[in-house]
Amino acid sequence: MQTVELLLDELGDAAVRGEWQRLADAGLPSQALHTGSTNAPHITLAVARAIPEAEEAAVANLSKALPLPVELGALVVFGSRRLALARLVLAQPPLLSLHEQTAAALQDCPGVPQYLVPGRWTPHVTLARGLTPSQVAAALETLGQVDVVSGAVTAMRRWDSDQRQAWLL
Repeated sequence: MQTVELLLDELGDAAVRGEWQRLADAGLPSQALHTGSTNAPHITLAVARAIPEAEEAAVANLSKALPLPVELGALVVFGSRRLALARLVLAQPPLLSLHEQTAAALQDCPGVPQYLVPGRWTPHVTLARGLTPSQVAAALETLGQVDVVSGAVTAMRRWDSDQRQAWLL
């Protein structure tokens, strides 16, 4: 799998990492437990089975729009059997425009999931994956009411899950 991701500024990164740590300290699944060197709070902008060089160059050109303002909002749960807990990213016009332009640049790439096409995308930052319903309840109790975090996305990167490598665009 190939992804295009947006990285948060220092404030957003620290806020998310703090929530990751609170979940881990409570004995719950957390992205803090993923110790890979590329693990960082991010917003997934696009996914495909392959991203050829020409399409990657087109997407890299879009990174000139950064930084863009973002706000991390409420907690949200995705999934049905094994669940994921995330912070919603409040969809603002500049972010939605970047997403639409990225989707257009990658429209001919194979394996683009329907949940990531414009109009269906739910921008978010993942806090934990693989939770059971009872763990979701415990995680919500652990985190309590979360405040909106205002910040920015400051960098765009590519992640290649086949090669386990990430690089800035």
